[in-house]
Amino acid sequence: MTSINKKPIEITDLVLRDAHQSLIATRMRTEDMLPICSKLDQVGYWSLEVWGGATFDACVRFLKEDPWERLRKLRAALPNTRLQMLLRGQNLLGYRHYADDVVKAFVEKSAENGIDVFRVFDALNDVRNLETAMKAVKDSGKHAQGTLCYTTSPVHTPEKFVQQAKQLRDMGADTIVVKDMAGLLTPFATFDLVSALKAEIDLPIVMHSHSTAGLAALCQMKAIEAGADRIDTAISAFAGGTSHPATESQVAALKDSPFDTGLDLTLLSEIADYFREVRKKYHQFESEFTREDVSVQINQVPGGMMSNLANQLKEQNALDRIREVFDEIPRVREDLGFPPLVTPSSQIVGTQAVYNVLGGERYKTITNEVKRYLQGGYGAAPAPVNKELQQRAIGNEELIECRPADLLQPEMDKIKADIGDLASNQEDILTYAMFPDLGRDYLQQRKDGTLQPEALLPEPNSANSMASSSAQEGRPTEFKIDVHGETYEVTITGVGDAGSGKRKMYLSLDGVPEETLFEPLDSYQAQAGNQRKKANAPGHVSAAMPGSVVDVLVKEGDKVNVGQGILVTEAMKMENEIQAIIAGTVSHVYVQKGDRVTPGEILVEIVADETADNQGEK
Repeated sequence: MTSINKKPIEITDLVLRDAHQSLIATRMRTEDMLPICSKLDQVGYWSLEVWGGATFDACVRFLKEDPWERLRKLRAALPNTRLQMLLRGQNLLGYRHYADDVVKAFVEKSAENGIDVFRVFDALNDVRNLETAMKAVKDSGKHAQGTLCYTTSPVHTPEKFVQQAKQLRDMGADTIVVKDMAGLLTPFATFDLVSALKAEIDLPIVMHSHSTAGLAALCQMKAIEAGADRIDTAISAFAGGTSHPATESQVAALKDSPFDTGLDLTLLSEIADYFREVRKKYHQFESEFTREDVSVQINQVPGGMMSNLANQLKEQNALDRIREVFDEIPRVREDLGFPPLVTPSSQIVGTQAVYNVLGGERYKTITNEVKRYLQGGYGAAPAPVNKELQQRAIGNEELIECRPADLLQPEMDKIKADIGDLASNQEDILTYAMFPDLGRDYLQQRKDGTLQPEALLPEPNSANSMASSSAQEGRPTEFKIDVHGETYEVTITGVGDAGSGKRKMYLSLDGVPEETLFEPLDSYQAQAGNQRKKANAPGHVSAAMPGSVVDVLVKEGDKVNVGQGILVTEAMKMENEIQAIIAGTVSHVYVQKGDRVTPGEILVEIVADETADNQGEK
């Protein structure tokens, strides 16, 4: 087979962003990146992906790090290497569309703080959602990568992808990226797609493919044969599974060929040894569902989504049902017109699939994001959506057919005023813009000096794992427990004999002595003052999944109708409006904005009106 391309292949390494997002739920901390940067900077990569995607969210939500400070530190530590980020077009790094002035400001500040290459994509491949971001990148004098989110469906054909690539070229793209986030490409489909692109587009082509199905390395070789110029890889310690082909393996495979990368395998091996030790630190975020599994060709779940979905289900004690969720995802995706599964559409589809499975009925609960999607709030769906579901979700509300951001007024001045003195610079304002509630909490905690990153569990067989035996010997064992965002100081002072199948625990909780049979959850709830009763009547409004209250839409004494919104909660990063299933009067409201909730608790109580018609549907 004659190759179009006979020049060295360039490498972008993803170890500092997509690789750990795919394998350990985006939890790698800056402190574990910086020590190896001097060696990474010597390699000669075309670029290193270090920012964007879910890293911004994870920094603020879990690690309590300033993502902008991470970027500045990496820029200083990697002076000779292009730094790259993943940008969700009009969504930036959040989960909604932002006004154009926010997009421009975010790109400008990202460039100022160290980003050289912006990989810009839209979850629906709606190029209208890329225009502002692409122009902002070019205005900043940086490299713009126009991205094709690869997926399979009756409407996703090579011809359609070529048409989109031409539109991206006309927007000023410096490079075209085939982003195979779920590992759906097969080797020969890759050859055909890249060949079609090279025949029509005179721009470098980058192949980004996850190893989820075990085919990515083969796909990259076929892409190279078809003329691709660059491939995305991950250092071997964070490669394979739902991550990417190993950098060292691909460098070795191309050595002494016309495509030889020229990279030093010895240096790469030293870097891999470092990250192999680092990965052990994050063992609690490992998941069996991030291994290679060809069933991705059926369920189409991308690497980062699979890692985070498994972690989120684990937090809800529902990990045993993940296969049911995987089976439901393609059905939801078809109902929504076959969107590619990449943030935020992966979260939209994945979370709705979880609700469908855990709720026991498909679309018993429809998330606000699914409603917004079906209305056109994220852009045009690739294919027609399920009309019955659309009608059920949005009723008689008007469909959005223009570019969604055209409906948004400039936001920066309002955002700046809202956050006020908590923001010390433009970067802080943009952090708040991405995640208002989360960002405000982070900035307030930073000001108060109370930032506390989530705990990392000790490695198995380490000295710290001996805590239980120390307690049994009567020696105090002190630690902290986080329950739904609340931190409790626990000291175990002893363990009694087992009796009637239960063992007495002697402990203090937040300094209060406690002697109890080992039923810790009830004890913690009592200490926390959580006295909410269990819902057992139609007028008892409760949540379907653990989460937090985003907004309370009613007050005591309000009259409500069937289907009226009562509360807005957030679970798995997605908002959900909880509606009344009976008409009546709100007699009690037991929650307020910011409260944590668990399934089955009474959050709001409605007393049915005797004359009300409660036969309507939600």
